[in-house]
Amino acid sequence: MQDIAGRDEHVIRDEEALRRLYPATHDLAIQKFQGALGRHAQEFIRRSPFLCIGTQDMDGRADVSPRGDPPGFVKILDPTTLAIPDRPGNNRLDSLSNIVVNPIVGLLFVIPGFDDTLRVNGRARLTTDPELLATMVVNDRVPTLAIVVEVQEVFMHCAKAFRRSRLWDPAYQQDRKEMPSLIKIILDETTGAPDDKAMQAIDAGLEEDYKRTLY
Repeated sequence: MQDIAGRDEHVIRDEEALRRLYPATHDLAIQKFQGALGRHAQEFIRRSPFLCIGTQDMDGRADVSPRGDPPGFVKILDPTTLAIPDRPGNNRLDSLSNIVVNPIVGLLFVIPGFDDTLRVNGRARLTTDPELLATMVVNDRVPTLAIVVEVQEVFMHCAKAFRRSRLWDPAYQQDRKEMPSLIKIILDETTGAPDDKAMQAIDAGLEEDYKRTLY
């Protein structure tokens, strides 16, 4: 398969060659780009309990990280400024470290049941401003910091990807138990997983950790 993917004569090397493969885009697709958050974009963000944030380090290595909380967790400070609380995670800090050296970010907002999504591109900075963090308290827990995004591009993304994937269709939901647990996957790929009984205890510990450290 590697040989098929790497055949040099089929590699696209410039934008002109790329665009020859596709019909020209239509006017609406061009016009949908906005430089600030209009009322519909703001309402979408207020309804959204989930987003993905894309970042890159100075060498171009990319990272995409999910962020989730109750709807409205992303604060709209004004039509060109958003603030995202940073909740406890695995402390790798990939996204945050990238923002420190390269502030360019991309956000994708998702609402359960909606097939269209909202994309926001801009420049981010990290802040520990106590007045801002006080607006983001959940379960009496204050986030360590917030990601403040200066909005530069806003546009709604069409529903085709979600409809092709049938993401919200219950008939297409898969049973999580058909794959190993998160920790077993990590152990299988690294040091090796213990026997089933030991894994059950480890998995139970992870669930307890989720409850204890969610916020």
